[in-house]
Amino acid sequence: MQSSDAAVEISGLVKRYGEKTAVSGLDLTVRRGTLTAVLGPNGAGKTTTIETCEGYRRPDAGTVRVLGLDPVADAARLKPRIGVMLQSGGVYPGGRALEMLRHMAALHANPLDVPALAERLGLDSCGRTPYRRLSGGQQQRLALAMAVVGRPELVFLDEPTAGLDPHARRATWDLVRDLRRDGVSIVLTTHHMDEAEQLADDVAIVEGGRVIAQGSPEELCRGEAKGTLRFQGRPGLDLGTLIKALPDGTSAAELTPGSYLVEGEVDPQLLATVTSWCAQNGVMPERLAVERRTLEDVFLELTGRDLRA
Repeated sequence: MQSSDAAVEISGLVKRYGEKTAVSGLDLTVRRGTLTAVLGPNGAGKTTTIETCEGYRRPDAGTVRVLGLDPVADAARLKPRIGVMLQSGGVYPGGRALEMLRHMAALHANPLDVPALAERLGLDSCGRTPYRRLSGGQQQRLALAMAVVGRPELVFLDEPTAGLDPHARRATWDLVRDLRRDGVSIVLTTHHMDEAEQLADDVAIVEGGRVIAQGSPEELCRGEAKGTLRFQGRPGLDLGTLIKALPDGTSAAELTPGSYLVEGEVDPQLLATVTSWCAQNGVMPERLAVERRTLEDVFLELTGRDLRA
């Protein structure tokens, strides 16, 4: 039985293509009213997983429930309640942008205002342009508009900002935030780590057909709270007393003359210890910078691969 607060619940999902296993016992839960970013290198199984949730593929084993329904057996009841943004395709090549958006809106009982949505996503100026003549960024924005115009309870967004300029990307982020504020559940795949950090309530990292880590960006990046503290000072400082004052597991070194690095559990106490030591030794720490683990650091540690690999 599906949890009442789960928009998507996947248990033991297996999907094979001939002898190749694309998804191998994957478990994933998406809470209602939240945004979950699914990250993974190409070939990790995330696209197959999302397509199974959308009802485009049948699982070979395991269970998938979307808004409490089976995406295949209950497709007729589920499809009016979800929005799907494909990375490419799904639009008639000869269809004009606003024509397609109005058509999609007409399929729903209570759609968003089409002109306002088109203006917000910068589609009003290309409304009469056939889809095949739109730029890549315009096609992306149209696909996003078509996915959300019907006021879905749950929306799947596949690379929603791929190919967008910074202005269009920000407009897309604002729209996604508004959807989440309105209680829409969102599953997003992206190759942009900053997008996941900025937008996601939860991040699921997929590798080898399984979810190998899931949690909020803060929880995943916290890990062992490892980080670095860098500062500039006069060359040749005796770091012996600093190292003695630092917590166990923390190191300090002079990387190049006058450039110092402290590695360990970066927290306010560590910062206070370093600055106090500098004051006691007559050192003015210049260019003092605290660096924490990023989501990209976590991803590389867990998968050993770049997101686009």
